[in-house]
Amino acid sequence: MDTAFTPNVSNRTRIESIDVLRGIVMIIMALDHVRNYFHYDAFLYSPTDLTSTGIALFFTRFITHYCAPVFVFLAGISAHLYGIKRSRSELSYYLLTRGIWLVFVELFIISLALTFNPAYPMLNLQVIWVIGISMIILSAMIWMNRRYILLTAVLFIAAHNLLDNVHVPGSGIASFLWSLLHEPGDFIVGRFNIFVRYPVVPWLGMMAMGYCCGVLYNPQYDPVKRKKILLSLGSGAVALFIILRTFNLYGDAALWSMQKNAAFSLLSFLNVTKYPPSFFYTLLTVGSSMIFLSLAEKPLNTIAEKVSIFGRVPFFYYVIHLYLIHFLAMIGAIILGYHWSDMILSGRVNRAPQLKGYGFNLLVVYLVWVALVISLYPFCKWFDLYKRTHQHTKSWLSYI
Repeated sequence: MDTAFTPNVSNRTRIESIDVLRGIVMIIMALDHVRNYFHYDAFLYSPTDLTSTGIALFFTRFITHYCAPVFVFLAGISAHLYGIKRSRSELSYYLLTRGIWLVFVELFIISLALTFNPAYPMLNLQVIWVIGISMIILSAMIWMNRRYILLTAVLFIAAHNLLDNVHVPGSGIASFLWSLLHEPGDFIVGRFNIFVRYPVVPWLGMMAMGYCCGVLYNPQYDPVKRKKILLSLGSGAVALFIILRTFNLYGDAALWSMQKNAAFSLLSFLNVTKYPPSFFYTLLTVGSSMIFLSLAEKPLNTIAEKVSIFGRVPFFYYVIHLYLIHFLAMIGAIILGYHWSDMILSGRVNRAPQLKGYGFNLLVVYLVWVALVISLYPFCKWFDLYKRTHQHTKSWLSYI
């Protein structure tokens, strides 16, 4: 089992439900990235801003909230599985080197995909970066007693919102370090614009939680018991979210409230905080993902098999789809009367002054998304076959 940024595991130990779940979120993830580069309203307001958004747009964004936590949680599971037939030293070394590689990928490969600007004016510290940093830290944490790892995971996930009112103002080193740990922020360092979107503390908690849950997927573990445990944990997490959220108790700095109608009141209820991921955000996304894993552990049908292809080569898919989306956005800019070079960016696409007025409606966003996923399928299928037939002879494949 191979998450987006974690090691290859022999086909003998693959859990197909994990491939399917990962494949689903990879497909959904592309929708959000297409929206960023194609939707007119992405340049005007947040899709979760209830004063401006519509129901369709809100859920277009909301459904993608599941992507990052699933990546990170499954990365922890795969770290455990990778270590089953290896020594702790081997696992620690792999997590360390894999983490360093992923940080490099975020800074130099993904940043280029987002801007197409070889001068690298923007460094966006997002999901790949935080998975890499979390792997580096996990490479040391695995030497701890597993109970302490679990306790650390629970504390990081459930207690980090106690820090929501802790702020380090300014743009100095202290503010930057605090941003890396807990509070997202934007910084200018020399000629670089550094956007910290994924602080380490809560995401490390998710990965460590996944690592602890990895024991459920040991080869000798009873599948029936595993499914019952996952269903209980997931249902309990979602139920806890509903109870705490209903009364606006601890778990998210953004409180919900009654809106102009029942539909928008529901949107307010679901409008949990991702940056950084609140306790409610994690309960809802990781909890329901556990429910999915418990119910999906069955032979694959035709559709599930195709979806699982994306889940088996997620790193390849992730990198390629970002470059393709940006290239298609260049074509979109030309169609709307802009110059292709307007898509050579110095910052985020939706802040580019030269693209004022650019964008398409939501229907076009969905059409581009569907076309993108379909066009990438044969390439992902080819790479999946290549990995499975060469993984024992080409060790570098475990890093892709």
